[in-house]
Amino acid sequence: RRFPTVELRAEALNGSTHVPVPSDSAFLKALLLELRLVDDHVFVEHRDTCTRINHSSVYSVCTAGGELWPVLAFHKSGLIYACVPLVEQPLEPRPPLLTVSGLSQGLALLLGIMDYVSPSRKNEAEMNAKIGQLRYLLVQACPLGTPLNTNIRSLNSSFEDIQEMPADKDQPAWRSNSYRGKPQVNVCITEKVKCMQYDQRDVVDTWQVYGAVNCKCDIEGSAPNVTLSLNLPTNGPPLQDIVVHHCVTSVDPAMLMSTSAEPLDDSVYNGPYKFPFIPPSDSFNLCYYTSQVPVPPILGCYQLIEEGSQIKITVNLKLHESIKNSFEYCEARIPFFNRGPLAQLEYKVSYGQLDLSREKSLLIWVIGQKFPKSLEVSLTGTVSFGTAGKEHPTDYVCTGNTAYVKLYFRIPDFTLTGCYVDQHSVQIFVPGKPKIAASRELISSDYYIWNSKAPAPMVYKPLLD
Repeated sequence: RRFPTVELRAEALNGSTHVPVPSDSAFLKALLLELRLVDDHVFVEHRDTCTRINHSSVYSVCTAGGELWPVLAFHKSGLIYACVPLVEQPLEPRPPLLTVSGLSQGLALLLGIMDYVSPSRKNEAEMNAKIGQLRYLLVQACPLGTPLNTNIRSLNSSFEDIQEMPADKDQPAWRSNSYRGKPQVNVCITEKVKCMQYDQRDVVDTWQVYGAVNCKCDIEGSAPNVTLSLNLPTNGPPLQDIVVHHCVTSVDPAMLMSTSAEPLDDSVYNGPYKFPFIPPSDSFNLCYYTSQVPVPPILGCYQLIEEGSQIKITVNLKLHESIKNSFEYCEARIPFFNRGPLAQLEYKVSYGQLDLSREKSLLIWVIGQKFPKSLEVSLTGTVSFGTAGKEHPTDYVCTGNTAYVKLYFRIPDFTLTGCYVDQHSVQIFVPGKPKIAASRELISSDYYIWNSKAPAPMVYKPLLD
C-alpha cells in the first residue's frame, strides 16, 4: 500500500537528495535482488562487497532514481514483509538507526501483520483471503501512513465495515461505514470556564469560556443531510471564534467573522447558529467556540497570612445569582506547597465538610451539590506544619505566601452562555421519525483564586495614564 501523503512529506524534507519510491514491480525486483532471493549465485558488487555487511533488517535498495534508504524488510515462512519508513531528519550523513522513530513504528506494524497472517501459512486459501483483507485493515491500522494500531489481529472482526472507496459516489470519505436501525441523534454542549481571581485593586480578574458541541448521528444512508441550530437566550453573549468540523457543508460567513480579539459591538452575529452537515459515522465535535460572559460563575476571596509558626486562612465563595444552583460536584482544594505535613488544624466551615488528603498537604473543602440559600459559603482556619519530606509537593512559583485555591465543579443541564440546542429545530432528511437527545454541561477548568495578601505570579495590569 502506498501513501501519497508520506511520499510528499519525504520529498519536502529531503529536497534534492530525495529518492522516489519506484513502481511496485520495480521495487519488488530491486528488493528481491537485495535480499539475495534472485541471482544469489551472481556476484553483485553493491550487494556482495565485503565492505557492506548488513547486521540488521534495514537495507539500502538500488533503484533507477538512486539508493532508497531505509527499507525495512525480512523474509519469514515464504513471505517478505517490507516497508519504507519516513525519516524526519537529514539523510546525509545517514543518521543512527536508533534515532529514526519510523523504523520502530514500521517494525511494529510489520510484526503485527506477520502475527495476523502467519497462523494461516499452511492453508493457502485462508492465507490468500487474509492477505486480501490486509488492504482494508490498513485503513484502520495506518490511516494516512501513520501507524496507530499495530495489533492487526484485533481489527479483524470489523474489516467488513471498512470501505476503501465509498460504494456510493455521493458518500463522503469520512463516512467509513453505514448504520442500520432507527435514526437517532445525540448532541452534547460542553462549556469549560477558566478563571484567575486576585481580589486586588490594581489587578484585573480574568475569565474565559470555551465551548464544544459533540454529536453522534446514527442515521441510515450514504450521505444523510442534518441541520442543527444553536440558540442563545435574548440577552446571551454571542458566540465567537467559531471553528467548524469539515463535514459542515455551508455556514453563514458572519458567524465566522466574530472574534474575541476585537471589542464587541451591536453588529456582532448572535444567532441562531445553523450548521448543515453530513455526519461522520462516529462521535465528533461539530464546532468549537468562545464567548465573553459578563461574570464568572463563582466569585471568591482567599487570604493566607503567616503568623509565626502558624498560618491563618480565610476563603469566601459566592455563587452568582444567574447560575443554576445544582451541581454534580463542587469542591475547593487548598494546597500547601514547600511545607511539611499538616500537624495541627483548627477550622470552621459555614457549609459543606473539610477533608485532609492522605499526604496531609492538601485541604479538600467539599461544598456538595448546592450552595445554601444565601449563595455564600466561608471557611476559616489555622494550620501548622511538621518537617517537610520528599513526598510533599513543591512549587517554584508558589513560594512564601503566594498560594491559591482551585475550584472543581460540574453543573449539568446548564451553560454559562445560555447556549442550547432546540430539539425541534434539528432537521434530518431521512425517512422515519428520528430520536433527538440534547444535553449540556458547564465544567471548571483551571479555576484559580489567588491569595490576595501576596503578589500573584501572573497578572494583567491595566495601562495607567
